[in-house]
Amino acid sequence: MSSFFSHLFTAYGYWFVAGVVGIERLGIPVPGETALIFAGAFAATSHSMSIGLIVAAACAATIIGNLAGYWLGSRLGCWLLYRHGHLVGLTNGRIKLGQYLFLRHGTKLVLFGQFFPVLRELAAFLAGANRVRWQPFMIANAAGAIVWSGVFGFGAYLLGKGAAHTAKSLEIALAIIAVAACIAVFIYLRRNEQRLQAEAEKALAQAPRNGQNVANPRLAT
Repeated sequence: MSSFFSHLFTAYGYWFVAGVVGIERLGIPVPGETALIFAGAFAATSHSMSIGLIVAAACAATIIGNLAGYWLGSRLGCWLLYRHGHLVGLTNGRIKLGQYLFLRHGTKLVLFGQFFPVLRELAAFLAGANRVRWQPFMIANAAGAIVWSGVFGFGAYLLGKGAAHTAKSLEIALAIIAVAACIAVFIYLRRNEQRLQAEAEKALAQAPRNGQNVANPRLAT
């Protein structure tokens, strides 16, 4: 794996890091986080790439990719969720629960979602679909991109000096932590799904009167 990435870094440099990270933010399952970690380790061992430019490229790609995901979600997200969500187990109740969670915690999900598999790829799209306001989204998007790219880029650089396998170990450890957190959240949601859906129905019914802009189920028709 390390030799594979080393070849790509040598051939395409920062463009490869930016491309993979940006594509991942569009919801396409490519190893953006893995590429950033190995790029940091590669910079520490080869000295042919600047870790500062690697982090800057990943940060810019994250912001731009999330902006594109947000735009797509605002245009097509509602229609896709209500029309085809049942194919992946998304009932109307669960979609409304998602709207409720983004209504209350949308910027937090965008910010901290950078560190969790799947949510990292879908947070911006879902934020657009659930009408998270533009300015808070931009702030959370930029902050999350800076923190994520800095932690993984500089972290891999510092820990990966002289040992490419350290980067892989770091990736595995972080992945285990993220998966454990996702499982905990999933269990909580499953156990409290009915209560949360009831809260969601009530909150979404009141949202228009409070000036909130939420996704409209009628877009599915």
